[in-house]
Amino acid sequence: MKAIVCEAYGDPEALRLDDVEKPTPSEGEVLLRVHAGSLNALDWHLMKGRPPFVRLFLGLKKPKRKRPGNDVAGRVESVGPGVTRFRVGDDVFGLCRGSMAEYASARELALAAKPANISFEEAASVPVAGLTALQGLRDHGRIQPGQRVLINGAAGGVGTFAVQIAKSFGAEVTGVCSTANIEMIRAIGADHVVDYTEADFTRGTASYDLLYDLVANHSLSEYRRILSPRGIVVVAGIGGSDGRMGGRRVGRLLTGMVASWFGHHKLVMYVTRLSTEDLVTLAGLLQSGQVKPVLDSRYPLSETSRAMRRLSEGHARGKIVVTVDARRWDSRSKDKGPPHRIADSDRNPP
Repeated sequence: MKAIVCEAYGDPEALRLDDVEKPTPSEGEVLLRVHAGSLNALDWHLMKGRPPFVRLFLGLKKPKRKRPGNDVAGRVESVGPGVTRFRVGDDVFGLCRGSMAEYASARELALAAKPANISFEEAASVPVAGLTALQGLRDHGRIQPGQRVLINGAAGGVGTFAVQIAKSFGAEVTGVCSTANIEMIRAIGADHVVDYTEADFTRGTASYDLLYDLVANHSLSEYRRILSPRGIVVVAGIGGSDGRMGGRRVGRLLTGMVASWFGHHKLVMYVTRLSTEDLVTLAGLLQSGQVKPVLDSRYPLSETSRAMRRLSEGHARGKIVVTVDARRWDSRSKDKGPPHRIADSDRNPP
């Protein structure tokens, strides 16, 4: 089968399409015929081996894990021993290792049934970003109906899910983004939008009960100016897509966490966890139409390196998707034309 492999830490161009052995599902696993996957900052960090200390776990000189991709959507091809939730032919989405491939094995507990009203591409964009947003807002932010919620970094992969999930909880949502993304953020449900190129939201007059921060470009003392008396700051992740901001952000956030121990305002950092129940919850939000994935662009599997380069630019509007179509290997692998960039009118149809 065809798959993307990464033999050494480096730039996206080091990723290559190669022939690898088709996986066999083990106990509790299913084999998926992959239709689509999507990229996350985690994939960039694994490819680059950044920050450097992660190589202690990933491999000092070269990656132990050579197959990128975690988000996946596809059809069950076969099932391993002990699988009870899925059958051959079921359409699913969730998490696996090595989703940038024609086939991938995934744990049964890392998957949920794909809602019939969304495409494989849309479903593939959900797992990591959707889980991150849901767990950040619900579990760590303890979001409640009627709360005023600000999302800093609303136009990115996690941010577009966070805006919609916060609205599904009945919150009044303010999204922070650039000028180019204002209309898109309004279209997915934000009640208010702040253009960070025109105004510093930490110096505004509005106050917020929950500040969900995907950028971490301000200190806790700055955030306190706009937090309600018992307001909370929830931070998802500690590094930019290229890993270079990690140290600076970690220092700022750790300082903020310590300071929050001595005041009414709290700052919380967290790590996204796999949860079968949460994947099912996301599937329900997708099925009901309360959440609609926002896709930035689509790339064929043979151009995964270009998709990763797009991710590294840090300006994707929503999620970057990689589609898997075996008919394209020979005819498109040398194609250097532009990817399918999704128009605003197609992101969230009325």
